[in-house]
Amino acid sequence: MALGLAIGAALVGQGSLCAAEKPAAATATFAGGCFWCMQPPFEHLAGVLTTTAGYTGGHVAHPSYEQVSAGGTGHVEAVQITFDPTRISYSDVLDVFWHNVDPLNAGGQFCDLGPEYRSIVFVHDAEQRRIAEASKRALQDSKRFDQPVVTEIRDAGAFWPAEEYHQRYHEKNPVRYRFYRWNCGRDQRLRELWGDAAGRGERPHETIGERVDDGSGGAGGTRGVANDTVAAADTVAEADARGVAPSRAGGS
Repeated sequence: MALGLAIGAALVGQGSLCAAEKPAAATATFAGGCFWCMQPPFEHLAGVLTTTAGYTGGHVAHPSYEQVSAGGTGHVEAVQITFDPTRISYSDVLDVFWHNVDPLNAGGQFCDLGPEYRSIVFVHDAEQRRIAEASKRALQDSKRFDQPVVTEIRDAGAFWPAEEYHQRYHEKNPVRYRFYRWNCGRDQRLRELWGDAAGRGERPHETIGERVDDGSGGAGGTRGVANDTVAAADTVAEADARGVAPSRAGGS
């Protein structure tokens, strides 16, 4: 009996030790233009725990979407990622970021222009800064581009989660999301920059204007895509009229 209790106590102690030694989740924060488009590339990566759309880099506490869009707060739209560093490295997460942005554009991203849409790597410690700076330097030295890589690297600060209707927008409003993404030219530009590696991390998705023929002649064919385009336009007009989801024309 006493031996059994002793063994049990020892096992409990070992379990507590293992729990204490388990590494804490790490955090990565990136700005890459419209945050609607920056959650999908990361959320399905093995080892990623959460993704949150939000605002960072500014000087106003608890900023609203309207404040950030109007300018003057200093914030950018961003995504914050928590991940298990034993399953995925910061370098791998950073690599996905690069392949989902235009690192040559200092004025914004794709159709969204303005300081709130700049591409920025926000680093949370000295090791992240070392990795980010080395990665940016390697990208520049690769001669892949004939222009300088202008993505900034800055220390991370306060991160303010965006309004709930912005979180996982691609799932809540898939048609409008695809319409926005296609209309913004995001995928087209990413393919120009990165070729087959464009959009790394994101699951394949049908974009408006693509012909997806499943052989059935149903909604998977050209008619379905055309109907989606009309539905998306109707959705945008209706939402803007109600004021429940600001238009992404000219901004997120």
